[in-house]
Amino acid sequence: MSDRPLNVLFLCTGNSARSILAEAILAQDGEGRFRSYSAGSNPAGTVNPWAIHTLKTLGYPAEGYRSKSWNAFANGPEFDLIFTVCDNAAAESCPVWPGRPTSAHWGIPDPAAVEGSDAEKAAAFLDAFRMLKRRIDLLLTLPIASLEALALREKLQAIGREADEQ
Repeated sequence: MSDRPLNVLFLCTGNSARSILAEAILAQDGEGRFRSYSAGSNPAGTVNPWAIHTLKTLGYPAEGYRSKSWNAFANGPEFDLIFTVCDNAAAESCPVWPGRPTSAHWGIPDPAAVEGSDAEKAAAFLDAFRMLKRRIDLLLTLPIASLEALALREKLQAIGREADEQ
């Protein structure tokens, strides 16, 4: 991979919570090294207010995010890495992405599916944020430029498994 910032796409079904959180985390923590995007196979059309609340609470920029279809990226940019962050999106037939991006599945429980009190919803979004942050922190430590595509894919898949064990 080149010295330019890597384009990373986070996919989820609704593109309203997990993929938005991941996009925001990588945009801030990987600034200069990565450009992050998110999309959904069946976008909700709006970003979940708890996702915005969580980002603001934890000091991450929360403006400018929107729920959009993965079709929005049919003509680019060319992605280097693609992560599915929900099991539904991982099981779907994804579009053929130009450039042969490396992909991995980082399944995260859906915080938007949690019903109950505001405290329970806030806790679910905080848990999802922490899981995504841990995985992205591990991604940021990888020597991506020096890894062959197969080795990179294996390491990215392992991050999804290892982070769950912590």
